[in-house]
Amino acid sequence: MTTTSSDASAPTARRLLIVGPPGAGKGTQAVRVAEELSIPAISTGDIFRANVSGQTELGVLAKSYMDKGEYVPDSITNDMVRSRLAEADARDGFLLDGYPRTLDQVEALDGMLAELGTELDMVLLLVVEQEEVVGRLVARGAEQGRSDDTEETIRRRLEVYAEQTAPLIDVYEQRGLVRRVDGMASIDEVTAALREALGSR
Repeated sequence: MTTTSSDASAPTARRLLIVGPPGAGKGTQAVRVAEELSIPAISTGDIFRANVSGQTELGVLAKSYMDKGEYVPDSITNDMVRSRLAEADARDGFLLDGYPRTLDQVEALDGMLAELGTELDMVLLLVVEQEEVVGRLVARGAEQGRSDDTEETIRRRLEVYAEQTAPLIDVYEQRGLVRRVDGMASIDEVTAALREALGSR
């Protein structure tokens, strides 16, 4: 297995999932970890945008739901992720951000990885305090003029995360894949803690 360093202590986990509530800093950390391991950071948001802008068959289908303000069905999301994981750059590893979000998607991902003859190495869980997250996102909303980052909508998004993602974490916990990292620290400290977690496999 190839690593990005000749150091014997270099991380060996290369098929990863990063999880955490809105505002935990998943996107920032996903990019950093992926760059360090020379694997693609794959977010569902990026996949959607790439398919929609590329006017792929799946992208056109997804846009028809998005334009009506409806959720894109799991079947379409699953097909997009399956297609992305089959690309050459993901052959030696990947870091998923934003997928899976539900138990049904966990099952779908299991099937995709089985088709590829592989499985997840680790699930990185960023742990943050709810009130800290609310404060972060309200401040970001004020700075960026984002109307969707009101305290009411943020608290609702956190409720949805707790409802949908807690069961998902439990499943991966039972498989012994979850590594908890304090997401309350500085960005660099969180990156260092993630690096340490990756080396603990």
